[in-house]
Amino acid sequence: MKSTIGKYVVLPSEEALTAVTLWVAATHIQTALQHAPRLAVMSPTKGCGKSRVLDVLYETVHDPMMTVNTSPAVIFRTIGKIPPTLLVDEADTIFGPKASGDSEILRGLLNAGHQRNRPAWRISGPEHKPTPFPTFAMAAIAGIGDLPDTITDRSVVLRMQKRKPGEKVAPFRTRYAAPELNALRDRLAAWLGPLRSTAARMVPSMPVEDRAADTWEPLVIVAELAGGQWPAQARAACVAMTRHEAAQDEQTSLKTRLLRDIHRVFERANNPEALPTLDLVSALIQDADAPWSEHGAKGLNAYHLSNLLRDFGISPANYRFEQGRQAKAYVRNRFLDAWARHCPDLLQAEPPSQPTQSGAPASPALGKPPTGGPVGGLPVGPPGRPAGPRRTL
Repeated sequence: MKSTIGKYVVLPSEEALTAVTLWVAATHIQTALQHAPRLAVMSPTKGCGKSRVLDVLYETVHDPMMTVNTSPAVIFRTIGKIPPTLLVDEADTIFGPKASGDSEILRGLLNAGHQRNRPAWRISGPEHKPTPFPTFAMAAIAGIGDLPDTITDRSVVLRMQKRKPGEKVAPFRTRYAAPELNALRDRLAAWLGPLRSTAARMVPSMPVEDRAADTWEPLVIVAELAGGQWPAQARAACVAMTRHEAAQDEQTSLKTRLLRDIHRVFERANNPEALPTLDLVSALIQDADAPWSEHGAKGLNAYHLSNLLRDFGISPANYRFEQGRQAKAYVRNRFLDAWARHCPDLLQAEPPSQPTQSGAPASPALGKPPTGGPVGGLPVGPPGRPAGPRRTL
């Protein structure tokens, strides 16, 4: 199974490949689990393979329900005692800055469905009777950019990247790939089906705590059922990937803080069209309540600022200010997309006025950036069977 998934997609690490393999297997024992981990498949741009991951999952998980745009009501009525595996693509259109009110309902559903016995109550039927709808179901959610924090906190997270020139995958054509993947799916179901009651009783030791332990426990349970090297590989993947996300969360929080502080600097300067890099850095490190004076060895500098803003597609450029003075500067309009995505409340609170020219540049220099937004296998029989060779996927 593991080698077959790796045949069609390039995942961020060997640990990620282990995690996806175990996650797929865990969908076949959902009814025995207390938690339904989400699989968050995120990429910074298109063309990183996130949709191909969902294609492979669709052919291998238990009872897949693929959707790119559905209402919460449909999902409420689809999940039952034997839930499907939800596969949600283009999540950035659902949870992005222009999302509808249904996105919050769907986010709540996905959060509640991480744990058993968290139904959603709705008024239903001609008698308008309060009715509980099950929410418990495993789900893979793919999109460009970050998902809501409450979802990633309940997820095994895959941060996809574009393939390097030397990284090759087999072409995925449903008519050729589906029979192979479906055969593996059926073998997984046949192996794990009789082990559901065993899985329900298992309480494996976990190398992490709290919600991370809840999320990874189903994968470790499958690994324990498989035996061999799988338990060690599962726990190693758990530790490596949760540590990576902890570091990512810290860095993301820092970058979001930076966006907010830059917005405040522009606001205090009466929203000029651009600010010189040195002036912006100076204003940031002078804020006694901010972490920038202690960033790095000697405080935030122009290099640090550029590096922190790179992921948002924001960079400085030569800019001609009043009286012909030219300097490296940050153009305010280049921040609008990042503010809208990561700090939408800032733009909503702004008065509908144009940036003033007080202390602002008189005209752009040649090359001024555009003012728009930035640009091994699982066994197929019960472990420990005395007779016959050990078969693997």
